[in-house]
Amino acid sequence: MSSITLRNIHKSFGETHALVGASLETSLGEIHAIVGENGSGKSTLAKIISGVIAPDSGEVNILGGSPKNPIEAIRSGIATIYQEMMLADDLSVYENVYSGVDGLLKNRVSTSDKRRGTKSILERLTLTKIDPDQAVGSLPLAIKQWVVIARALIQKPKILIFDESSAALDLEATNRLHVEMNRLKEGGTCVVLVTHRIAELVKIADSATVLRDGATVGRLSKNKITEANLLELMSASTTAINSVAERRVLTTAQIPVLAAKQVQIHENTDPVDFRLDAGEIVGIAGLDGAGHADFARILAGIQNPNAGEVSVGNNAKTRKIIKSLSDAEANGITYVSGDRKRVGIFPNLSIDENFGMALMDKSPSKVMVDRFSLHRLFDLEIDRLKIKFGKRADKITTLSGGNQQKVLIARAFAKNPKVIILNDPARGVDIGTKQELYRQLRKLASNGVSIVYLSSEIEEFYGFVDRADVFFGSRLFGTFSGADINEDKILSAMFGHREHVEFDDTPTTQNHERSGH
Repeated sequence: MSSITLRNIHKSFGETHALVGASLETSLGEIHAIVGENGSGKSTLAKIISGVIAPDSGEVNILGGSPKNPIEAIRSGIATIYQEMMLADDLSVYENVYSGVDGLLKNRVSTSDKRRGTKSILERLTLTKIDPDQAVGSLPLAIKQWVVIARALIQKPKILIFDESSAALDLEATNRLHVEMNRLKEGGTCVVLVTHRIAELVKIADSATVLRDGATVGRLSKNKITEANLLELMSASTTAINSVAERRVLTTAQIPVLAAKQVQIHENTDPVDFRLDAGEIVGIAGLDGAGHADFARILAGIQNPNAGEVSVGNNAKTRKIIKSLSDAEANGITYVSGDRKRVGIFPNLSIDENFGMALMDKSPSKVMVDRFSLHRLFDLEIDRLKIKFGKRADKITTLSGGNQQKVLIARAFAKNPKVIILNDPARGVDIGTKQELYRQLRKLASNGVSIVYLSSEIEEFYGFVDRADVFFGSRLFGTFSGADINEDKILSAMFGHREHVEFDDTPTTQNHERSGH
């Protein structure tokens, strides 16, 4: 018997038709994926299941009922983990874990029981080093995601929805999450997984509903969940997901445009030397806490190194030291973060205004921007990145998470930078958009733009980057190029192995986006 049945669901937000006849069916003891391109209606469908929004029409039967709001959903055994983490930074871990749950139970939970319950669930997730009394605001982004997951698990749900909630997790953490998903499945829980990580759902999902333009276009059983089948349904195309164009042939001279000399990422760590040539694409990888994200921010002038320096220019006359974000921007370096909610979008501004922020410093008054020129540039980026939206004047928060990310990437492209530093830019972005992003970045590289591309998904590097630099213990641990850019070698380095020899280094826990940047 199905635990979730949705039939012919329609939902509109003003002029935007989010769902136009979507259907979904899945059962207890099953991991079911909802897949589709950005703006296809995946999150809207998940929010209908969780009671956050009501459909305009259609049949909804969830565990024999139809929750009208999130409280009804929780009471009926539905828990949801959203991509945008809803946490109170000033409260402790245990207070966040029980937030929204305490008081919905028959008896309120005592403080001591909350601490014990939090410790128990964290141990289950192999997060034994997290103190339940620690303030959530002091935790790295990936650990915050585990706190949200723990809050859902403490409810012992019959249906657990993951809405792009693995996007902040690295490979090792995602594998641990898969172990938990399988444990829940074996215990009879229905796990609904909304994700753009195709490799993830191919590995973990028992069935999948595929959406395109708000409608269900297919339901796949486990043996039919392949990359080719998913992409064909998602985009009405037979192009294989891994058909990334061949790695760029270097047409520009090997001229250094950005360099790091003896940069110490954190105190008491080995210094890093790094060079980026004109037209080169360098991938950066590492497990959470390995220092690679901090290094990317150091290159972008957002974060200061503990020691050493970053510079642009290839000779004594043109060489300039990068000491701040303004230094970086003045010298043609632009940065895109994957943490769009905290360090990317301006939530109270329109889509147009969020895009136009890139052009403010090009205006003589630094306030007024030629609206015609802005629209012309935005039109180019809309076409290039396939951004889906209603009206330009709508707030950027009306867009899906993936389309918000596209606006940030478009904003970076519009600056005509010499160097683009992308910190996990494809978080929450569908596979079709990823492919287009790779193509556009290679096109920029062929014109001499240099690119640093940090990713938590190493498969993004295959056939795309010229070199992959792997960090471990806040130092550059291994560099790979050509045929060596493969899963076995990169994974081995990420875990601190070199030629099958394990090192004793322990990664730091300082790798997280700092507020205000």
